Amino acid sequence: MHGVDPEEATRPGDAILVLNAGSSSLRFQVFRLAGEQLEAAVSGRIEELGAAPRFSARDPAGHLFASRAWPQQLAHEQATAFLLAWLAEHAELGRVAAVGHRVVHGGERFDAPVRLTPAVLRELERLVPLAPLHQGANLLPIKALASQAPDLPQVVCFDTAFHRSQPALARMFALPRALIARGIHRYGFHGLSYEYVATALPRYDAAAAAGRTVVLHLGNGASMCALSGGKSIATTMGFSALDGLPMGTRCGSLDPGVVLYLLDTLGMDARSIERLLYHESGLLGVSGLSSDMRVLLASADPHAREAIALFCYRIARELGSLVAALGGLDALVFTAGIGEHAVAVRERVCQDAAWLGVVLDAEANAAGACRISAAESRVRVWVIPTDEELMIARHVRAVLGL
Repeated sequence: MHGVDPEEATRPGDAILVLNAGSSSLRFQVFRLAGEQLEAAVSGRIEELGAAPRFSARDPAGHLFASRAWPQQLAHEQATAFLLAWLAEHAELGRVAAVGHRVVHGGERFDAPVRLTPAVLRELERLVPLAPLHQGANLLPIKALASQAPDLPQVVCFDTAFHRSQPALARMFALPRALIARGIHRYGFHGLSYEYVATALPRYDAAAAAGRTVVLHLGNGASMCALSGGKSIATTMGFSALDGLPMGTRCGSLDPGVVLYLLDTLGMDARSIERLLYHESGLLGVSGLSSDMRVLLASADPHAREAIALFCYRIARELGSLVAALGGLDALVFTAGIGEHAVAVRERVCQDAAWLGVVLDAEANAAGACRISAAESRVRVWVIPTDEELMIARHVRAVLGL
């Protein structure tokens, strides 16, 4: 399972492994290098690493290809080693020539994907405090592979990099310049998803791709991004992945005075507040029922209804802000789990955007069509599935010249 030198010609059967590590999971996808194309071979995950680990892999049609469970906990290092060995046993999936990783934070230094070096890894570890619940987990399989397969090239791709095109004012907080100089400003996240949608949009709507579009990445993590000519000019997430929209368990935008109140009046410490804002708020906190939009949509509980209403209301508020930043709007794009599958959420968002000239085609929306706006709609509305893994694989190929 050792890689090739990036300057060597890629041999038939070579593949790119894409990894996306969470705190208790390791998602993966393998892409074969097929001429100029990247061909999906297998995808899957190892989940519940700290409890009862389960491995599953599926073919491109979604059929179960392999599965396994363990009676004992696994660390990310063990999960990574298992995955390398499993792929080595399945030569038909391709010989892994390189690995690409999703890394949440690139800080000020990294505005594009880079090949991993010891110096790069040290810099990424320095950024852990900027994304404490994501960055450290992202780095675990990177460090494991550096130890287990040191000759295997690794490329790190950043969720913040796509937003570096934003104007300076869009990234600033009104804080003393000494703090801004320390990197305290708006970074934005979900950049790999937005980048993929920006590259896919010309196939759906060339005019919107060249014009003004707001993309709604709505999932367990949720944000929105204003694109002008395919470039990010504003986004709802800021310094951390807490900002902007309410999410599955994250609060979204919050008056910083609330944090001071929690500290001074309720006596909560930093870790308790961190747990509250990241894990106990959002749809889960408001509904008291679930962080899963599917569960909430199926529930008659009034608190579940209110959680959905708040989610959609905040989208409407943020949409107005992003349209102001763009100076108008040509198209809306829904993507990610909720955006791609929650018919009722799309309907409500479009109804709230009627003031912009959005007219929903209810039948197209219910049928899961790509275009869900009516012919007379002044703003075109699309549903475009995101593919962050493919975007990472493309970056790996470009960085290494495969």
